[in-house]
Amino acid sequence: LIKDGSVKKNLSKDILAGIVVGIVALPLAIAFAVASGVSPEKGIITAIVAGFLISFFGGSRVQIGGPTGAFIIIVYGIVNDYGLDGMIISTIFAGVIMIGFGMLRLGTLLKFIPHPLIVGFTSGIALTIFSTQISSALGLTLTDVPGSFIGKWGAYFGGMDTVNWYAVGITVVTVLIAVYMPKITSRVPGSFVAILVVTPIVAFLLPEGAVTTIGSEFGEIKCNLTPVFPSIEWDQLSHYLQPAMTIAILGAIESLLSAVVADGMISGHHRSNTELIAQGIANIASPLFGGIPATGAIARTMANINNGGKTPVAGMVHAVVLLLILLFLMPLAQYIPMACLAGVLVIVSYNMSGWRTFKALLKNPKSDVTVLLITFFLTVIFDLTIAIEVGLVIACVLFMHRVMETTEISVIKDEINLNEESNSKEDEENLSIPKGVEVYEINGPYFFGIATKFEEIMSRLGDRPKVRIIRMRKVP
Repeated sequence: LIKDGSVKKNLSKDILAGIVVGIVALPLAIAFAVASGVSPEKGIITAIVAGFLISFFGGSRVQIGGPTGAFIIIVYGIVNDYGLDGMIISTIFAGVIMIGFGMLRLGTLLKFIPHPLIVGFTSGIALTIFSTQISSALGLTLTDVPGSFIGKWGAYFGGMDTVNWYAVGITVVTVLIAVYMPKITSRVPGSFVAILVVTPIVAFLLPEGAVTTIGSEFGEIKCNLTPVFPSIEWDQLSHYLQPAMTIAILGAIESLLSAVVADGMISGHHRSNTELIAQGIANIASPLFGGIPATGAIARTMANINNGGKTPVAGMVHAVVLLLILLFLMPLAQYIPMACLAGVLVIVSYNMSGWRTFKALLKNPKSDVTVLLITFFLTVIFDLTIAIEVGLVIACVLFMHRVMETTEISVIKDEINLNEESNSKEDEENLSIPKGVEVYEINGPYFFGIATKFEEIMSRLGDRPKVRIIRMRKVP
C-alpha cells in the first residue's frame, strides 16, 4: 500500500475516517466492557491495542477491530467461572489458536460454516445481551440476578416494584436519540450523542444518587496502559481450552464475516489467513494490557468505509484517538449513567438480532430450520459453546443425510445399454449379464452412509452371486 501510493493518496481521508470511527467506538467499547462484567476502561484498552494490531497486521484494508457484542456473554461467563486471570489466559490461548488457524490456512474453510448456524447463534447472543440489560434499563435494585436466561426474567418480574423511573426515562431518551440521529446526520453516531446529552443532565439536574452511574458501580476508573501478567497454574491449563476454543472460533467467524462484507463495499479482496493471524496477535496482546477478546467489528468497519477510509491507516488512527481519550478524558466516564449504556446495548442487540434474516430462514428446508432453531435456543438457554458444538454436529449430519438422498444405487439384472452412456454416434451392442452375476451401479458421492445403504440393497436380493460387479463411473 505504501509502494503503490495508496496511503499517501488517501491519507487525509483515512485520518478523518479514523477520528470518526474512534468516536463511534468509544460508547460501544465502554458498553461492551461493562456488560461483560469488567470495568469500562478494559473495553477502550481492547479497542486501542487490538484495534491497532488488527489494522497493522491484518489481511483487510479497511477492517476495524475491537470488542464486539458477540463476546459479551462469553467474557461474562469466563469472568464468573474463572475470574479475571482466567479470562486473560483464555484470551491468550484463543489468540494462539487463531494464529494456528491462519498458519494451517483454515481461513477459507471457516467460510463454509452454515449460514443458519451463524444466524442462530448471532440472534441468540442478541436476545441474551438484551436480557442482561433489563435491570439497568429499568433501574431495578436487584442484589442477586441468576445467570440463566429464564432465571433472569423471573428475577426481573419479581423486582418490578423497584423500577426507577429516572432510569427508564434515560433509557428511552438514549434509544430515541440513537434511532433518530442517523436521520439528522450519519457523521456523528447516535450512541455518542446520547451519552453527551444524557450525562450532563444526570450530573447537574437530577438529585445525587438518583440513578446508578459507572462511577457508583465500578468506583475509580484507571487510565493507564500497564502490562498485566496473570498467575498461571500450569496443571489447570486444560480447563481453559473450551472457552479459548469458543473465543477463537467466534472471533474467526466474526472477523472473516466482517472482512467479506467489507470486500463487497470496496470491491476488494481480503487475505483470510493473514487476517486470522492478525486477530491472533491482537488477542494475545490485548489481555496482556488488561483488555478483553477482540475481533473484526462490522458496524465500525462500515463506518470506516462510509467515511472514506481505504487503508489500514484509518484503523490505526482510530486506536490513537481512543488512546488520547483514555489518557485525558476517561475520568469523565464515571458520570455516564448505567441506564444510558443499557439503552446503547438495546440498540446493539436489536441490530445484531437480524430478525428479518431469521424470519426468512424459517422458510428454508427443514434441515436449515432445524440447525437455526436448535442453535438459537441452545445459545439462549445454555451457552454459546454448547450451541456452536451441537450446531456444527447437527449441520454435518444433516448435510451427509442430504448427500445420501442424492446418491442412487441401482441393480442391473438383464443387460447394459451402452448407447445410453456413450456419446459415440456408432451403435454398440448391449452387454448381456450372465447367470450368477450381479451388476450394481452407484450414481453420486460414495461414503460410509451410502455403504450402509448399499449393504441393505444387497441383503434384500438374497442369494450370494458368483460374481458381483460394481460400476462406479458416476461416483465423483
